[in-house]
Amino acid sequence: MLRSVFLAAAGSSRMERLISSAPVSKGIVRRFVAGTGVDDALRTSRELADDGLAISLDYLGEDTLTAEQATATRDQYLTLLGRLRSAGLTPAAEVSVKLSALGQKVDDRMAFGYAQEICTAAAAAGTTVTLDAEDHTTTDSTLEILAELRKDHPGTGAVLQAYLRRTEGDCRELATTGSRVRLCKGAYAEPESVAYQSALDVDKAYVRCLNILMSGDGYPMIATHDPRLIAIAEDRARWFDRSADECEFQMLYGVRPEEQARLAAAGHTVRVYVPYGDQWYGYLMRRLAERPANVALFGRALASRK
Repeated sequence: MLRSVFLAAAGSSRMERLISSAPVSKGIVRRFVAGTGVDDALRTSRELADDGLAISLDYLGEDTLTAEQATATRDQYLTLLGRLRSAGLTPAAEVSVKLSALGQKVDDRMAFGYAQEICTAAAAAGTTVTLDAEDHTTTDSTLEILAELRKDHPGTGAVLQAYLRRTEGDCRELATTGSRVRLCKGAYAEPESVAYQSALDVDKAYVRCLNILMSGDGYPMIATHDPRLIAIAEDRARWFDRSADECEFQMLYGVRPEEQARLAAAGHTVRVYVPYGDQWYGYLMRRLAERPANVALFGRALASRK
């Protein structure tokens, strides 16, 4: 029930105005978002890298409606990658990119061109790019663009969402040599025709997809905070004789930092997904939908007037 409420709120402009105007929202946002600018992203990346963690930086924003907005997003990533290189933060820090933020729904060829520029800049900086997954209507276009990008930049990462009924097939196609694939549960409101609806069905699908990726020749990136799924992933890594450099765990900034530290101390690569920018509302609502334990924290912040 709570998941449905927060996913609905993610698309509500009225709720966005209400929550964004609450004076204390900034405090709660800081738990999940590094800040608004590149300096904030670099500061957080340095702190995480010093703790032995890897990073994937996401400049917040999606569903760009104009070419000008898409160009501004591309420019932000080019600036970020140059700064990461100058700061010596690559290859520990890569970037995650939403194609919709590069104008995918306006002109998918423009989005491809901008993504290619970002991949080229990432390669020059000594790091990589991962294409974020979004709602199911963008999946085919995203995977087509991924295939094109990998012709020149084979290290470009994919993201697959276990709750989509199609994802097992996509896992089989992408579990190839050198293929970096982030597997997450999924964070968008989707119809039953294309996505599993119950938590149990999503978990079962996640494990099936995990088995496909772990048994394949690619590089699985296990994106979950679920203790049961993490334990299963650790077991599957041992079962398929994957060394510490043959897969990694990924978690969100501000979520289960103690578990991030535990996994890193056990020798696993742990990459923290770090968003920054002022377009935080939709991102935050999806985080609350994913992890109901965060609801009380957010509720206390909104209830305060100081």
